[in-house]
Order: sequence, then structure tokens, then C-alpha cells
Amino acid sequence: MTSLEIVEESGNNMVVKLKGIPIQYANALRRICLAGIPTFAVDDVVIIENSSVLPDEGIAHRLAMMPLKTDLERFIEPSACDCHSELGCSRCRVLLMLDSGSADTTRTITSAEISSEDEVVKPVSPNIPIVALAPSQKLKVEAYARLGRGSDHAKWNSATVSALTSTNNPDEHVLSIETTGSLTPKEVLRAAIEELEKRLGEFQKNVAALG
Repeated sequence: MTSLEIVEESGNNMVVKLKGIPIQYANALRRICLAGIPTFAVDDVVIIENSSVLPDEGIAHRLAMMPLKTDLERFIEPSACDCHSELGCSRCRVLLMLDSGSADTTRTITSAEISSEDEVVKPVSPNIPIVALAPSQKLKVEAYARLGRGSDHAKWNSATVSALTSTNNPDEHVLSIETTGSLTPKEVLRAAIEELEKRLGEFQKNVAALG
């Protein structure tokens, strides 16, 4: 008999006991939890003004690697959206804005200064540093966030840790998950199970077509 039991859950961490699940399926679930679940990340950046010491490419990279809260209920991946727009639409992208203004002192611009057009999709923490600005330096950008998967780029990873370990019972394994904060561990696990089921269904159809 197969079963899945949440042994421990705290913040972005969760430990799950898998019973009666073949090791190849358990490992597939582990891999999907790590890089197979869609999450939001900045994918395009328009630099309006940047007088900092960090070049435009560095600013874009900092924004891209910043984890964003994700809502999988209201948004879809660009490849599945019927807008067919390079910039995307309200169903497949979210606009983020940052306008530092200028100051007379040296300061560090953090994710707290980023505003989002969506109430959910925003940085997972207000304390992520982006760039240090000297007096009179400014940074103003528009950033477009889209859903993607870690299998395409690490900025879309849904978890930082997804490890599978064995127990004394050969029919039992333990899955440890630590998310980036974009999704809760339960959301990652639920989405991973659905994704695994979908992939297995597609594989069975492909095998059947060969016969």
C-alpha cells in the first residue's frame, strides 16, 4: 500500500515519508520538486536610469535571481498563453517597478523598494540587497516577471534543496524539501505530484502509440 506522510513542516522546510512508492518514481518526484514546478522570476528588464557602479547586466542579473512569490492559480506559463505576445499579458506576466530616486548619503537599495502590479507576485523578502548607491546616484527600472521552470534556468527553481534518503525499511524513503519561498512546501509537493502524474500519463500514451 502506498502512502505519503508529512513528518515535519516549518517555514520553507518540509520532510515527507514515502511508503510503497518505487524508487524511480520517488526520485522523479524529488527532481520535479527541485526544478519542475513553475515559479515567477524576472525575465526581462528595461533599464530607464542606472548611474550606479553596477552595470545594467549586473542589475538585470540581481533582479532575475531574486525569488518571487508565485500564484499558480491565476497565472499560466507563457508557452501555454494564447496572447502570443513577446511582452506577455495579464495572464502570463507581472510588471515590477523600482525607482530609487536620489539621496545625499550612500545607501543600499533592497527588494523593499520594488513595487508590483500584482498583490501576490512580489519579492519573498524585503531585505534582498540589489545595489549600493553613492550620493546622487539613481536606479530606475521596469522588470517583467514570468513563470518558468528550473530545468530551463536556475532562477526558476522552486526549491533550493530536494533530497531523497533511504530508511531501514526498503519500501520507505524520506523526501526533504526546502523551497525558495516562492511557493510553500505543500504547494510544491502538491504541484510535483500533479506534474508527475501528467508526465506518466503522457508517457503511457506515447508507448501505446508505438504499439
